[in-house]
Amino acid sequence: MHRYRTHTCGELRESHIGQEVRISGWVHRVRDHGGVLFIDLRDHYGITQCVADPDSSSFSQVEAVRSEWVIRIDGKVRQRPEGTSNSELPTGQIELYITDVEVLGQAAELPMPVFGDQEYPEDIRLKYRFLDLRRERIHRNIIKRGQIIDSLRQRMKDQGFFEFQTPILTASSPEGARDFLVPSRLHPGKFYALPQAPQQFKQLTMIAGFDRYFQIAPCFRDEDARADRSPGEFYQLDIEMSFVEQEDVFQAVEPVLRGVFEEFAEGKSVTQKFPRIPYREAMLKYGTDKPDLRNPIVIVDVTDEFNHESVTFNAFKRVIADGGVVRAIPAPGAGSQPRSFFDKLNDWARGEGAPGLGYIVFEAGAGGLEGKGPIAKFVPAEIQQQIVSKAGLQAGDAVFFACDTELKAAKLAGAARTRVGTELSLIPEGEFKFCWIVDFPMYEWNDDDKKVDFSHNPFSMPQGGLEALESKDPLDILAYQYDIVCNGIELSSGAIRNHRPDIMKKAFALAGYGEDVLEEKFGGMLHALELGAPPHGGIAPGVDRIVMMLCNEPNIREVVLFPMNQRAEDLMMGAPAHVTPKQLRELHIRQNLPEK
Repeated sequence: MHRYRTHTCGELRESHIGQEVRISGWVHRVRDHGGVLFIDLRDHYGITQCVADPDSSSFSQVEAVRSEWVIRIDGKVRQRPEGTSNSELPTGQIELYITDVEVLGQAAELPMPVFGDQEYPEDIRLKYRFLDLRRERIHRNIIKRGQIIDSLRQRMKDQGFFEFQTPILTASSPEGARDFLVPSRLHPGKFYALPQAPQQFKQLTMIAGFDRYFQIAPCFRDEDARADRSPGEFYQLDIEMSFVEQEDVFQAVEPVLRGVFEEFAEGKSVTQKFPRIPYREAMLKYGTDKPDLRNPIVIVDVTDEFNHESVTFNAFKRVIADGGVVRAIPAPGAGSQPRSFFDKLNDWARGEGAPGLGYIVFEAGAGGLEGKGPIAKFVPAEIQQQIVSKAGLQAGDAVFFACDTELKAAKLAGAARTRVGTELSLIPEGEFKFCWIVDFPMYEWNDDDKKVDFSHNPFSMPQGGLEALESKDPLDILAYQYDIVCNGIELSSGAIRNHRPDIMKKAFALAGYGEDVLEEKFGGMLHALELGAPPHGGIAPGVDRIVMMLCNEPNIREVVLFPMNQRAEDLMMGAPAHVTPKQLRELHIRQNLPEK
């Protein structure tokens, strides 16, 4: 018999009844039922119920064990007594009658119990992450993460993509988030950087003559944590393709994401054909470039209606006169809500920095819908009917209004759309709704520096190429840039790359960067493009966010094996940590710490 086990704790079935077996694992819990002792023994594969009665030779050994001790149990498999089977466990039809117990590893008093699914403070969970990972939900999430990555990898290979590994120690990037720097012992005063993404390397792979690249790529950014972003490091499905246009990238990536979501959606519906939504349309209709399409509310522009000479609501008219806009956010069925519903939304809007949310409630009247509410008296009936028609309103609906500069009004309206949809329970849970956001502006106006600047990705190909750069207003130029969004979460950004040095020089010049700056900061890439670069493009969906969604977890920490806390600290291993003076001397580093 094997030293530790003949079977795992998730393996035994009715077909094993009568067999003498050996299993090993952790004591999930011990139960005393009228002098009969039960041990639920757990390993990676499952749980087996083990039993000892006072007549058992091992009864005294069983009495001594405690939760999370690691033990070996020998015993005979038998049918559970009638009425005691557990249909929720694969092993729930049998139990193991204990004949011998060996303690393999005792456990001291636990800082947090493993049995159950209680919530514990983050610092405790992260300091004892190995205990946290024993808990069923977290353990299951990590296994599912591995299965999802396997599925992504296989789906990429099935489409002819080849897996590459790019360097971890590289040069510091002059753009983007802060780098993590690594001092060089052999080159005093010089530093490597951990890659924020393999962007330049994957483009160089295309320039080197390979055709379809992918990698489950680790990325490192010294930035603050968020619920959907780990501090320090994260993983992405990095993709690049040669001789492609934007639609070719869509056709390659869409079936991969659709397929993996269908595989792990557990009954939720998945968008079959991802709609393409231009950036400006998304900002108007949804108030964001990350729209949750499960929400049926569509924002509409009613600037002209509120600017009509018959409208006397001067609070909006003054903003419109200064170039502002008015956005209408329909609230289906909100007319039946109490006054407190509207007051609460107004308070929320003030908390967002807005004066409030004006609103009108529409009721059925003799001549059609009649508007009620604080600003209805300032809007004549005929203008109200135009708003009703434009927003698709019916009796019993309400409509909220956001008035500000275009960008601020869009942001407030988008947030209000989400808030209203949530408050009115309009957002179904059983769907994964995808879309592509396309046609991002190549440039935007930098109000701080009073100049045109890149809005998204400076290395994207402008739509219209060199001709557009030479003949169009920069703020009217669109780029071949695109995002994948699912349920309001951005999973990825990508672009068709600018592979032409002449176009790149002109694109940077419009943003105020001379050729000397381009040469200094991006000379390596520029020179590579000058030596024969194919048209190429790619994308990089975030693996952690995909797993988070498919595990139905609100925080990315729940799907990462050993996450850091919000301050980018590893409480379990004690990182970051001080190093010895000897180590600093070897690296030729003298510390200049801030005063406490």
